[in-house]
Amino acid sequence: MGRNNGRRKSPTRRRPRSNPRGVLSVTAHGYGFVQTAEGEYFIPASKMGTAFDGDFVEVAPAKVNREHRQDGKEHNQTGGRPTGRVVGVIVRNHESIVGRFEVAEPFGVVVPEDPRIPYDIFTLLKDNPQVNDGDLVRVRMVEYPTRHSAATGVVEEVFGREEDVRLDGELVIARHQLETTFSDGALAEAAEARVDADGALAAGYRDLRSRMLFTIDPEDAKDFDDAVSLDRVEYAGEAGSDDAGTLEPPTPSIVLKVGRGAWRAGAEGPVPRGAKWRLGVHIADVSHYVPWNSSLDLDARRRATSVYLADRVVPMLPEALSNDVCSLRAGEDRRAFTADLYLDAGARLVGAEIYPSLIRSRARLDYGSAQAVIEADRAGGLAPSGAAGIAPEVSERIVALAAIGRRRAALREERGGVDFDTVEAKVRLAGDGTPLEVALRRKTEATSLIEEAMLLANEAVARSMDEAGFPSLYRVHEAPAADALAELVPLLQEFSAYRDLDVSAFVAGSPFVLQDVLDASKGRAEEELVTSLLLRSMKRAVYRPECQPHYGLASAAYTHFTSPIRRYPDLVVHRMLKARLFGRSGDFDQQRSALAWIAEHSSTMERTAEAAARESQEMKLCELLESEVGRQFDGVISGVATYGAFVRLACTAEGLLPVRCLGDEYFALDTVRRSLTGADSGRTFRLGQRVRVVLTAVDARRRRLDFLLARQER
Repeated sequence: MGRNNGRRKSPTRRRPRSNPRGVLSVTAHGYGFVQTAEGEYFIPASKMGTAFDGDFVEVAPAKVNREHRQDGKEHNQTGGRPTGRVVGVIVRNHESIVGRFEVAEPFGVVVPEDPRIPYDIFTLLKDNPQVNDGDLVRVRMVEYPTRHSAATGVVEEVFGREEDVRLDGELVIARHQLETTFSDGALAEAAEARVDADGALAAGYRDLRSRMLFTIDPEDAKDFDDAVSLDRVEYAGEAGSDDAGTLEPPTPSIVLKVGRGAWRAGAEGPVPRGAKWRLGVHIADVSHYVPWNSSLDLDARRRATSVYLADRVVPMLPEALSNDVCSLRAGEDRRAFTADLYLDAGARLVGAEIYPSLIRSRARLDYGSAQAVIEADRAGGLAPSGAAGIAPEVSERIVALAAIGRRRAALREERGGVDFDTVEAKVRLAGDGTPLEVALRRKTEATSLIEEAMLLANEAVARSMDEAGFPSLYRVHEAPAADALAELVPLLQEFSAYRDLDVSAFVAGSPFVLQDVLDASKGRAEEELVTSLLLRSMKRAVYRPECQPHYGLASAAYTHFTSPIRRYPDLVVHRMLKARLFGRSGDFDQQRSALAWIAEHSSTMERTAEAAARESQEMKLCELLESEVGRQFDGVISGVATYGAFVRLACTAEGLLPVRCLGDEYFALDTVRRSLTGADSGRTFRLGQRVRVVLTAVDARRRRLDFLLARQER
């Protein structure tokens, strides 16, 4: 009989320890990250298990391997984030994989195009007699890899030869599982859509066809979902009167009163006290053509957004709607939703009215022509015939809108808005899809005047819905996490401009201090780096059914109302506005109960669309640089890792400068200062440092550039 020294075992059953879970995000270099409720884990390439990028996984803490290899095949990042290992895959993200078909009797092996998926997929060659060696295919997963067996699948689609550049867009679409065809029901509903101007007026739409309104969009835009107008107004009430007045608009409308301002009769209807300008923002009335639970609605709801690739647009709605009936074409009657925003002499909002309307755009302008008008006025005034071939009455309004836009931007900065001046690269393509050149787009006064008008309309709509307590969707942006900002402090203090940084206020996320940092960087060598680092520290804006602040815009209430042709949440907001104006329909409760799911799904699809658009542009950028192998470029170090430094070129393309090319010595990674330092020479490569490099290799499909230090840099 055994002895237990008088102690009895506890009858309590030990509970299995619960490991953190989250979505695995893998980089092109093999390592990845998992954001969990307990924080973010760094996952080395050797700790991935059999997980793919995007899988929902379970992770456990792992020991850090401090013996870093410098050949780029292994990467463990110490400091900053805890290291973890994938211990299980809960939900697989990829039902199909796109890759290159290779013949290996008796198998056909599909090598994934996505470098973040390190497993080949095996098929039986006898099942694919129509597929040639080197073809790009889509394979449906049958068995995922395990520790003891390979991945297997079935070829579902053959795209063509790998060298065909026209396949780039198809590969991005397949990789992100984007829908490209509409249901027969959706196409039939779109084909039946009609504006029906008389029907709109009979239903209570306000006739605004006599207003001078116009569109300003990118030169290559095909769908125009917003138009603007600007008119001087005059309040006709008695001076000093505190009487709120009675607003009796000619059609149903939602009125937003700001403060205790009174509304009195004006030349064209009621006007709030103090108003000098009526800025009209007129948005395509997509909700009229896409009712809840129609075939069009179900297709649009799944997509949630249009996707803008380098060589095509994957639209949320069929072109019969997006490019025709809903698009605010010049000279054609269109149903719209109007937000009349009344501004005082200082461009402050003093009241707003929101209602359905019937409009007719007078002119279609692009940003370049609008900017030419603004510059012509600044150079010495507009000619009697206007500028850039634009009618004088339009030119005058553009100049006034630009002035209002500048004042609105200043007001937003005064209340704590953070303005990032970023550069967008857009590759111009030939008819066959080959890249011709890259255009760098920066914010101009023309783009800003439209942006400010849209921001103000979105705020007014959000505020009116929140104050009424009516169900809706909102655009929410949380303040950056303190630890994310704290990581930037040592790096910023490396630069003289930020040595007097108020660290406590910066780490606390003071938008005024963040804006001061951005302002201090303007015109300096590190401007692009500082902007990039602060952007990375920001949290993503998301959709939610509850009104919460938008940190970046310093707005207490914000929504998306201005782009219903390309964003599903905007369409939802329009429906909620109509429910307020015309009464709740029989399916209103169903719509309201779906708001939380729509918000989450739309946020997810927005991220997918952005990733697809970015990959598409990067592929074409790399393709454009294929003919530049051997050429020297000036670049900026944009990232560092144990295996090398990432270098960003002026065209925004980014590539790897391997650590073995930095010098014949060991380089240690400093994760705090984001730098690589030579053990013998003490030579340092750090973020923001300008370097001259030679482009040595390009892999456009995998979006990879390889660099070597130019001889004078060695």
